[in-house]
Amino acid sequence: MKKLILVLAVALIAFGSCREQKTETKEVVREVHVETEADNDNEGILERAAKEVDKEVNQEIDKKIEDIGNDD
Repeated sequence: MKKLILVLAVALIAFGSCREQKTETKEVVREVHVETEADNDNEGILERAAKEVDKEVNQEIDKKIEDIGNDD
């Protein structure tokens, strides 16, 4: 009788633990729109580099003009 109870207990544990457990998951999809500058899309790397150099040169020119304009 003890063996029968032991076998039944082991069988119940085996069948109970092997059950497929369902877990519910939700998939969330979020769309993000990113705005970019329109003028950079059509320019190449040389044009962008030239603009940066132009900015630096213009700053130096403005500084020289201010120095010349000062009589102090």
